[in-house]
Amino acid sequence: MMVLVTTDVFGAIANPTRRQLLVLLRGGPMNVTAMAEQFALGRPAISEHLKVLRDAGLVREEPRGRERFYHLDAEPLREVGEWLGPYEQFWRAKLAGLRDLLDEEHA
Repeated sequence: MMVLVTTDVFGAIANPTRRQLLVLLRGGPMNVTAMAEQFALGRPAISEHLKVLRDAGLVREEPRGRERFYHLDAEPLREVGEWLGPYEQFWRAKLAGLRDLLDEEHA
């Protein structure tokens, strides 16, 4: 089955800061201030990264009083995983072949 993954998701996860934000959000909802403390970036820069993630459907925003908390929505990443699945199988086969070759040389 061919799975089409949006370019927005790939574009969003292409940036290492955005990937790290997703890692942080795996631990639960966070506000921008708490996330910004983990980076050498200011709140405005983190907010811009969060906007990209939100536009790609990877995070959702929850207003709580004057603050906004961000939650991970990993569903679009499942599509990426499905798309990457055949390539993972390809590389596992290649690495298994390399392991066998190295085992033969050391035997």
